[in-house]
Amino acid sequence: MRNPYDVLGVPKGASEADIKKAYRKLAKAYHPDRNAGDAKAKDRFAEANSAYEILGDAGKRGQFDRGEIDAEGKPRATGFEGFGGFGGGRPGGFGGFENAARGRGAGGPGGMGDDIFSHLFGEAFRAGGAGPGPREAPKGEDVAAELNVTLEQVASEEKLRLSLPNGRDVDVVVPRGVVDGQVIRLRGLGSPAGRGAPGDALLTIRILPHPRFTPDGADLRVSVEVPLEDAVLGGPIRVPTLTGAVEMRIPAMTSSGRTFRLKGKGLPKKDGTRGDLFATTAIALPATEDTALTDYAKARRAARVG
Repeated sequence: MRNPYDVLGVPKGASEADIKKAYRKLAKAYHPDRNAGDAKAKDRFAEANSAYEILGDAGKRGQFDRGEIDAEGKPRATGFEGFGGFGGGRPGGFGGFENAARGRGAGGPGGMGDDIFSHLFGEAFRAGGAGPGPREAPKGEDVAAELNVTLEQVASEEKLRLSLPNGRDVDVVVPRGVVDGQVIRLRGLGSPAGRGAPGDALLTIRILPHPRFTPDGADLRVSVEVPLEDAVLGGPIRVPTLTGAVEMRIPAMTSSGRTFRLKGKGLPKKDGTRGDLFATTAIALPATEDTALTDYAKARRAARVG
């Protein structure tokens, strides 16, 4: 697989938000639902998902940046520099492997280069890697499925029961930091393949619209009605959250459209922390006519005009 930064089209120093934005753009463009029968789009979709599995996870991204895992998330082989006792190989080679391999590679008697490589790395390295080696049995087909979740389920990291197209029922935990349209790979839950490994299940997460809250990454936004007297005098108001209403104090003379932040009342992030809730005030006038308020407004208007 290509470098995940190249796949998503972001620089190595890209922020978490930029990586998420780039992934969502690619996932939307190449999603199988929009590209039925397009094999290239399917490959690009799977490639973008694999890249986001690494770069969207702070721990895996750090491992990749340090060279500890490759573009597929597999550990990189290390420690070859310790095999330097076979002679003075040229810089850039496998220590002394070059001189050890030169004997048989040049036709010299008693050379052991091919044998060393074959012993350490298997038959694929015999004769320069050109010889036939054992072939893996073909992997089973991947299956695609969708999971609709509510914001409450995302917030609580709820375990949900899902029926896959191949008839398998699985329990899925809504992962932290999930975004709408994200694809999660459930390894080994796809179609079987005889002697080969089974395919994977590609699960697209769909976050359902909420009547009150609007997600913004891990943050949430909500509009809160504030009675006129509380807006003028200030004091405590009740603000809804996904886990129940909480009390928040607003200052006197709070205008409509002012936004307040409630820290940690948003959605869970991958690192275990939570986003914030941004509450925007909407001043609510009395439902019926208030004589005192009407007289006050008339007096204010007359003073302004005069």
